[in-house]
Amino acid sequence: MPTEFETVRNVVKKVVIATRESRLAMWQAEHVKALLEDRLGWQVELLGMTTLGDQILDRPLSKVGGKGLFIKELEVALSEGRADLAVHSLKDVPMDLPEGFALACVLEREDPRDAFVSNQFASLAELPLGAVVGTSSLRRLVLLKAMRPDLDIQPLRGNLDTRLRKLDEGRYAAIVLAAAGLKRLGLASRIRSAFAPTDMLPAAGQGALGIEVRADRADLVQALATLAHQPTWLAVTAERTVSRAMGGSCSMPLAAFVTAGPGHALQLDAAWGDPVGAVATDGGALPTPLVQVQQSAEVRSFDEAEALGEAVAAQLRAGGAVWASNAPAA
Repeated sequence: MPTEFETVRNVVKKVVIATRESRLAMWQAEHVKALLEDRLGWQVELLGMTTLGDQILDRPLSKVGGKGLFIKELEVALSEGRADLAVHSLKDVPMDLPEGFALACVLEREDPRDAFVSNQFASLAELPLGAVVGTSSLRRLVLLKAMRPDLDIQPLRGNLDTRLRKLDEGRYAAIVLAAAGLKRLGLASRIRSAFAPTDMLPAAGQGALGIEVRADRADLVQALATLAHQPTWLAVTAERTVSRAMGGSCSMPLAAFVTAGPGHALQLDAAWGDPVGAVATDGGALPTPLVQVQQSAEVRSFDEAEALGEAVAAQLRAGGAVWASNAPAA
């Protein structure tokens, strides 16, 4: 009898991948292209595109529509039939996709940690008082302020190469980036230190790649399922459910990260902070208050993963975390 892979090889013969044109996005698309060619025998072409998120670089994402700006144009290409699938960094994908689209596959996760990148200092602890640190992530802002309320956190937009260039030009003493992107582009040497998740809790889905298709493409959904990494998919489903339950946009300074335990046990940690920042007092700055919760459960299905995420979101709200629609702009 034919194997599962042999069966799906005949479902689709040729596909087009829509991708952003940044170097990291192209690497991710090429990675998926190689998987599809090697494992399924498909012919694959890339359709490079510039998204609105790539064009608007002078304002934080939380003020201009969120990370969904990175995928809208790709979804248009899918809906118009110019592309068959789109490859995304999962942390950039809204939990609830627009009607007519589906997340068909989540690949095995790369390093989910945040990376401390600096040309002068080896770690966050070595930064001098008041040092300028670059990030446009509200999650990173509140977590950095919780550890070092004296730091001057300044916006940092642009693709990965642009952010590194701005650091090299001396605009920042350090910047914080996803370790996965640096490693995928062969830039691991730029990482001075990686934050332990217990100190800098990652974003929901960080380090994972997702493949989006039109919901009516059952042929693609069936075929791409053979490439999915189920442990990663269950973990990020729990994380992303926290985001959805809390309002689910980058106007929410939220972190959510799963650690796998023995058997089917998953531990989900989440944190929410006030993006207004530290409070100045006569004695100096106070650490930014964080709401931090942790819960574990046996997870064997997407329903159980979502239940874990919902429970953690409820704990966050009980601890004082506010819905994204009520969060202050930052």
